[in-house]
Amino acid sequence: MAQGTGSINSDYRDWEWSADAGERARLLQSPSVETVPKSGESQGDSLGATSALGAVFIVVNAALGAGLLNFPAAFNTAGGVAAGIALQMCMLVFIIGGLVVLAYCSQASNERTYQEVVWAVCGKVPGVLCEVAIAVYTFGTCIAFLIIIGDQEDKIIAALVTEPEGAGSRHWYTDRKFTISVTAFLLILPLSVPKEIGFQKYASSLSVVGTWYVTAVIIIKYIWPDKELAPVEIPTNPSTWMAVFNAMPTICFGFQCHVSSVPVFNSMKQPEVKTWGAVVTAAMVIALFVYTGTGVCGFLTFGTSVDQDVLLSYPSNDIPVALARAFIILCVLTSYPILHFCGRAVLEGLWLRYTGVTVEEDVVRERRRRLLQTVTWFLLTLLLALFIPDIGKVISVIGGLAACFIFVFPGLCLIQAKLSEIQETRAVSWWALVSYGVFMVTLGAFIFGQTTANAIFVDLTA
Repeated sequence: MAQGTGSINSDYRDWEWSADAGERARLLQSPSVETVPKSGESQGDSLGATSALGAVFIVVNAALGAGLLNFPAAFNTAGGVAAGIALQMCMLVFIIGGLVVLAYCSQASNERTYQEVVWAVCGKVPGVLCEVAIAVYTFGTCIAFLIIIGDQEDKIIAALVTEPEGAGSRHWYTDRKFTISVTAFLLILPLSVPKEIGFQKYASSLSVVGTWYVTAVIIIKYIWPDKELAPVEIPTNPSTWMAVFNAMPTICFGFQCHVSSVPVFNSMKQPEVKTWGAVVTAAMVIALFVYTGTGVCGFLTFGTSVDQDVLLSYPSNDIPVALARAFIILCVLTSYPILHFCGRAVLEGLWLRYTGVTVEEDVVRERRRRLLQTVTWFLLTLLLALFIPDIGKVISVIGGLAACFIFVFPGLCLIQAKLSEIQETRAVSWWALVSYGVFMVTLGAFIFGQTTANAIFVDLTA
């Protein structure tokens, strides 16, 4: 996209909160990305160190995760392989488009994080809504991670401990609530307290290996299925046309890497929109193959009986699958602190803006507030995870919210960026881009509204 002759207003002084605090709060910086601080220097003097190939890996890393466990169930919801693949391909066009739009607006506004781009381009109200949405999204994702830990630990314990037959015969130490709580208190809480989480970037590579291994196991198990596996019913058409839309939250949740994409773009040696377009296209194609392989093979293996977490459909004593469960637990254990850090950073930024206190002035109270925020966040997510055993219900809610990050906010940024350009005449390309932005906002609002309403009135009331 060619940049217009105008500039985007990034002055925060037109609103009442502290401009300095908002400028200094460097929020949602990807732990896997090293970028230079924003300054008044020219772009050529402040380039990052990430190559295009490295950026592809980081974006793939940000997109792939525990969300792939829900893709076979999404294919079942969509009504079969053809509907599921077609839905992914259609959405992928807009997913890539949203990533390119964010890079364009980041370059035009000279901002380096997702919410700062929205603040600078769209103004106060969308900026606040964006930060609140990020906080809610990361909070819900942390709940989903704890549910995944419980799901996988249940299967691992079932393979290791022989339980006597009969109701109420489970040992207290094998109870799901106990195992989740112990794991969370011993491993997740200590990793969530530190102010900086740069050390987590070394664990992210292992998480990527784990997701690839899970995909490989699911594909192999489909090609060479267990002999005792009973024939399953494989739907080929969606039950209703609305059923296709119910699969969208899972796809949005899986491909949502937009929040961390802006720091990645600014970390590149050559942060150019054209180069970035090639980077995200390659990354999303890789993610597409992983998610499609998992979704198709998992769905064809279990059909309509597939669980929301596909690994729960496999027997407990399957050793390769047990190793996949261990990888997923490790992935989630390292991902929870990162998501919590992102949500906590947004809340911290909102607090600093509201109080008008700068980061330097608030050093003394920062540690106490960080401990309070961390413990409160941790206990609330743990409590909800203990009483919401179905990951599908959580993803149906936060997946709709992910559509806002993929469609709504990038669309709003594109519209506002083009409207801010000073041009004597509006070219056809200008009208095309504005129309594209309007369509993105409309589509994202529809997905968010439809999936959220379905989650509230169907899933959560069931």
